[in-house]
Amino acid sequence: MTSSSSPSQDSQRRAHAYPEGLRADALMEEDVAWSHDIDGERDGDQLERSERAALRRVVGLSTELEDVTEVEYRQLRLERVVLVGVWTTGTAADADNSLAELAALAETAGALVLDGVIQRRDKPDAATYIGSGKALELRDLVLETGADTVICDGELSPGQLIQLEDVVKVKVIDRTALILDIFAQHAKSREGKAQVALAQMQYMLPRLRGWGQSLSRQMGGGRGGLATRGPGETKIETDRRRIREKMAKMRREIAEMKTGRDVKRQERRRNKVPSVAIAGYTNAGKSSLLNRLTGAGVLVENALFATLDPTVRRAETPSGRLYTLADTVGFVRHLPHHLVEAFRSTMEEVGDSDLILHVVDGSHPVPEEQLAAVREVIRDVGATDVPEIVVINKADAADPLVLQRLLRVEKQSIAISARTGQGIEELLTLIDEKLPRPSVEVEAVVPYTHGKLVARAHTEGEVISEEHTAEGTLLKARVHAELAAELAPYTPAATA
Repeated sequence: MTSSSSPSQDSQRRAHAYPEGLRADALMEEDVAWSHDIDGERDGDQLERSERAALRRVVGLSTELEDVTEVEYRQLRLERVVLVGVWTTGTAADADNSLAELAALAETAGALVLDGVIQRRDKPDAATYIGSGKALELRDLVLETGADTVICDGELSPGQLIQLEDVVKVKVIDRTALILDIFAQHAKSREGKAQVALAQMQYMLPRLRGWGQSLSRQMGGGRGGLATRGPGETKIETDRRRIREKMAKMRREIAEMKTGRDVKRQERRRNKVPSVAIAGYTNAGKSSLLNRLTGAGVLVENALFATLDPTVRRAETPSGRLYTLADTVGFVRHLPHHLVEAFRSTMEEVGDSDLILHVVDGSHPVPEEQLAAVREVIRDVGATDVPEIVVINKADAADPLVLQRLLRVEKQSIAISARTGQGIEELLTLIDEKLPRPSVEVEAVVPYTHGKLVARAHTEGEVISEEHTAEGTLLKARVHAELAAELAPYTPAATA
């Protein structure tokens, strides 16, 4: 039998159950009222209603590192990829090395490589890159591994991308898109970001896809009125037009940045400062060498394309000659032509230099392939006439037989280790020998009132000897023709 009580009796019980200070709060909000009968059995300290309603600090969510790691419940899910390569020429080892490089590129971009397959063909299939039968096998492999992306070791046409995606039912990208993604992640400077954006738009323009309303005509074409005269452009055509406009704007911005770079380059030429460009395969150790020679402090990381932004630093030869050292973007096999075009202003540092330090990874299984790939790009930017020193880096980790083979084949070469400093002194001496020297040798007694000419001889030329006499500074030096003409009035023949 259920007992009932009147509202007045309930109010009296609540009045006796609560202390004097909590009666008003209990009357306003009964669901937070506390009583010995109901709440006395709860574990822990009970808080006041105002404290319960207030914002409270959660102990496990403080900014201390140990607390953050304790409460972290989400994990970054890397993109799971399967690699596909088509072996058309060369040996099986060449095909394996190419796929291994693609795996390194994928890991640099932030992907988890699950598997890789290579197909032997005379040439890639025009429809699906690997053929219809192999595409079905690839679909089964994707289902088995649980991959969500397929990366092809080559540049696919828009049609190949679409048809291969239709078969494997996951996203398909090619080597070019992968390299562009890495460049987009690593570009830091304004010029680098603009160059990467331009290359990405050049790549995406022919690969835009549309369906539904994207392919339907928009009304337009007339001069107004309720019903315009004819169908206008489709939405995908509008997107392409906007991309072309953005590309034109980006090219203008890059041209303006190139103007600033040219001004700096002309200033160095005016001061007759020789320039040395560091070029080479990606992850060969170019930034490490720049840091070792100049203390530039450039980012060094065991990753492909870790640094994209060119860095120019001042350096000095053992004989005291000043020169500039420029670190350029790394190269890779089958470097997308979009990137070569977009980074042409940066790569001009190589073409305008007086000497190229061609850095190659001595620990690589086939360093000759790296040399050939870099020289192909150097040829594209018109720097074939610039003297070259092949710098075989990572000599401490390289196979001695590979080092001997490279040193024998490459006449102007030296083995170093930018990490340990091995061979750096010999490299500096070789740079001093290979840098162009002033053509005119002069001997002059320069008055002390014209000390600026002596200073220019030190910075722009090569001082052989210097002696202070009563008449002025007796100077023997190699200088360029312009400075030699200014020193001509103070030569012994002119003063006689």
